[in-house]
Amino acid sequence: MIGVTPVTGEYGDYDGLLGRIGEARFVLIGEASHGTHEFYRERARITRRLIDERGFSAVAVEADWPDSFRVNRFVRGQSPDADASGALTDFRRFPQWMWRNIDVVAFLQWLRARNDAQAFDEAKVGFYGLDLYSMRASMDAVVEYLDRHNPLAAVDARDRYACFDLFEGEGQHYGHAVTMNYAAPCEQEVVDQLVDLRGRRQQLLAQDGWLAEDDFFFAEQNARLVRNAENYYRAMYRGSVSSWNLRDTHMVQTLQELVGHLETRRRPAKVVVWAHNSHVGDARHTQMGRHGEVNIGQLVREWAGGDCVNIGFTTHHGHVTAASEWGAPAERKRVRPSLPDSYEAIFHGMTDEHGDAFLVDTRDATWLPANLLERAIGVIYRPDTERTSHWFHADLAEQFDAVIHVDRTSALHPLERTPLWDMGEPPETYPTGL
Repeated sequence: MIGVTPVTGEYGDYDGLLGRIGEARFVLIGEASHGTHEFYRERARITRRLIDERGFSAVAVEADWPDSFRVNRFVRGQSPDADASGALTDFRRFPQWMWRNIDVVAFLQWLRARNDAQAFDEAKVGFYGLDLYSMRASMDAVVEYLDRHNPLAAVDARDRYACFDLFEGEGQHYGHAVTMNYAAPCEQEVVDQLVDLRGRRQQLLAQDGWLAEDDFFFAEQNARLVRNAENYYRAMYRGSVSSWNLRDTHMVQTLQELVGHLETRRRPAKVVVWAHNSHVGDARHTQMGRHGEVNIGQLVREWAGGDCVNIGFTTHHGHVTAASEWGAPAERKRVRPSLPDSYEAIFHGMTDEHGDAFLVDTRDATWLPANLLERAIGVIYRPDTERTSHWFHADLAEQFDAVIHVDRTSALHPLERTPLWDMGEPPETYPTGL
C-alpha cells in the first residue's frame, strides 16, 4: 500500500522517516498512551538517529521543568547523580511511571554516554521539561538560586511567594479558593518576581561562563512557570478549554525560550519534543480543535511552518501501564481491541500485508479516510467507559505528518513496580463496556 513501510529492525527502519524529516528543526513525537513500552522505545530510537545524523541539540518533554533540569545536568555530566535512575529521583509526583521507567533510563544512559564522548560542551545534547505543574518546586528553585547569588533578593522572593502559604498542594486549592472569592489572587506577586529577576540579569551574570548562563536561564524559566501556573490553576475552575490552552501555550513558550537560549551558543537549535498524541497532533484537525482547544502541534506548525514534523503512534490492542483514577497506583491493564470506524481498526486490518508494526507517511496515504475515531489513553485508562473516555474524531492525515502503528503493545515497566502492577488486570473485568 502506498506510503506504508514495515518497522522490523532496531536502527535501520527509519531511513524513509529521516528523509521525510529532512532538515526540519522541530520533530514532535507523540504517544497514544503514557504507559506503552513500544511507543517509548521507538521514540527513543528515532531520537537517537536525529541526534547522531541530523544534529539535534535538545530533547524537550511533557514533564516538569525543575525535575527535568536535574536530568539535563546528569546527561551533560554536570551533576553528582551516579546514574539515570538517580537523576530521575525528583519525579515524585503522580504519575511517576511516566518518566521513572526502564525505557527512559535506557535512553538517558545512552545520552549521557554520547555526551561524555563530545570534546566540547556546545556539542552535548540537553534534556528539558516543558510542563507547568511544578509550581511549588519552581518557587523553591527561584529562591535557592537567589540564596546563592543575591541573598537580599531571595528575601524579596520569599515574601512574594508567601502569598501561597495558605494553600496546600501544587495549586488546585489556591485556584479553587480564588475562584470562589475565599482568597485574593497572587497574580501581582508572581509577575513582580519574574520582572525583578529579569531586571537583575546583568548583575547575576557578572560571573563569566556558560554554567552561569544556564543557571540563570533555569531560574528565569522557573519564575516564568510560577507566573503561568498561577494563571493556569485559576483557569482550571473556569473551564477545561481555557486551562488546556494555557498549558499548551506555556509549553510552546518554553520551547521558544529554550531555542533562544540554545542559539546563544549553537545555531540553529534543533529540538525533539516528546509528548502525548493529543499535544503533538495538530488540534485544528481534531474534535478538540472544533471545541476551541489549541495544542503544541498546532502552535509549533504555525510558528515554524515547514520546519516542524509531527509523528504520532497508534495501537490496536495489548497492555498499558495506567491508573484507574487520578493519584491511584499504577496498574498493568489490557488495552481493548480498537473500535470499528477507527484508524486503529483500519491499521489492524493491514497487518497481514505489512506486519505488526509499520510507518504510514500521511503525505502519500491518500487512501486514509477523514474524520474517523482515534484513541487516546493518558495516565488514566477506564475500559468501562472506553468510547466516551478514550475516543475522539480526527483527520489523521492532517493531524500528523507520519504515524507509526504497533498492532499489539505491552505495558511500560515502572522503576517502582507494585504487587498491583505485577498482578495485572483480572480476566473477569474484560470487557465490561464500551
